[in-house]
Amino acid sequence: MATPTASRSDAPVKPKLIVFDLDYTLWPFWVDTHVDPPFTLAKDGKVYDSHRRHVTYYPQVPEVLQNLHSQGYQLGIASRTSCRQEANELIHLFKWDRFFHFREIFPGSKTTHFRKLQKSSGFEYEDMIFFDDEHRNVVEVEQLGVLCIFVEDGVTKSLVQNALEQFANKRKMSSKHKEF
Repeated sequence: MATPTASRSDAPVKPKLIVFDLDYTLWPFWVDTHVDPPFTLAKDGKVYDSHRRHVTYYPQVPEVLQNLHSQGYQLGIASRTSCRQEANELIHLFKWDRFFHFREIFPGSKTTHFRKLQKSSGFEYEDMIFFDDEHRNVVEVEQLGVLCIFVEDGVTKSLVQNALEQFANKRKMSSKHKEF
């Protein structure tokens, strides 16, 4: 008779794709109205807009992105802006290019962003987490089956950790219901 061992189902369930909005989620401004391109990376290591205003991100974002990336998570962007080039330029200047596997940056409904993310990634909506600062986006995308997290004052380590735990718990409860 075989001895019982810990099953794989005991391991926390992880999302296959973690998606972030940009404006007021990763950085504290709207890229289409609050900053003015072109942007430059100065010798001091800071990014400035055309009026020499310092352009920055929420303080914990680089560490959050680095941690998720180093843990093997696939990361994406879903941003509703007409300033695609400017958003991508800032991502590049902030040295975040290596973190994002998928980018959907264009005006329109976030459900369209997620349909494209689902198609390009091959991941099911239930395998995704989305962080956004706008309730309408959270409500829209949640209807697809994505776990959506409302961001009040920028992405933080604790917000992401809580979201990962919420995702694991949701999936654990979902699998228990399927057993009955």
